[in-house]
Amino acid sequence: MQTYGIGGNEVPSDASESFADIPKNRTLIVEKLTDKPAVRAEVIGDLKTIDEVFEHFKPSVKMEFEDAEGASQKEELSFRNLGDFGANGITKQSTFLQGHQTKKDEYQKIVKQLKANKTLRNIIADPEKKSAMLEAIQVLIKELNQTQIK
Repeated sequence: MQTYGIGGNEVPSDASESFADIPKNRTLIVEKLTDKPAVRAEVIGDLKTIDEVFEHFKPSVKMEFEDAEGASQKEELSFRNLGDFGANGITKQSTFLQGHQTKKDEYQKIVKQLKANKTLRNIIADPEKKSAMLEAIQVLIKELNQTQIK
């Protein structure tokens, strides 16, 4: 079957007649959702939604995280929807990443304090005041540690 454009220009067909175009209101998703190799290709035709695809295949991956000291921690991450692939979804599943997220949040609070607190910036800029402040912080840490032991 030939398709004609405006003005009667002939547009030759690109494919054989045996291939039908995918309708515009359909979505075809092809993705490897797990680290396990496929034994054979599997065609599943009755899955209608993304949730059904996740429920059928139950994608997961085993991860090994390494901390600053070189110790490793193994965790398995599973994916139940597309949101699980984002940074928040992965962090929510991993105790290792949650710990790092907490540290990141604390560092961001410190940076925010440094940007907003002129007095603190002035103390840090002066080596003598900075040293006195560090000594005071060390004394507070010792006091807290002694209080926890008792």
